[in-house]
Amino acid sequence: MQIYFERSGGFMGLQLKTVVDTAELPAGEAEEWERTLNAARFFDLPSSLEPQRGADLLVYKLTVVTTEQQHTALCTDADAPEELRPLLRRLTIMARQ
Repeated sequence: MQIYFERSGGFMGLQLKTVVDTAELPAGEAEEWERTLNAARFFDLPSSLEPQRGADLLVYKLTVVTTEQQHTALCTDADAPEELRPLLRRLTIMARQ
């Protein structure tokens, strides 16, 4: 599974990007990413969560590719579902490293 993450916008306008390829991770870490993704019910999310507009909002774009499916979701920090937030936080931390 590959997770493509982009975060843009915000007060400073900084852009963060990262890619997680679970095939390149130890089994335990790959399973943890999969659990986090499943807890977020990512594949049930619409492609766009009707992003609110605002100069200081963070905009997140996530694309997940598996052998069975591919899905992209776009949201802001204001309209991200609660169950998606742990995944967004984890990806943000990873992108900053």
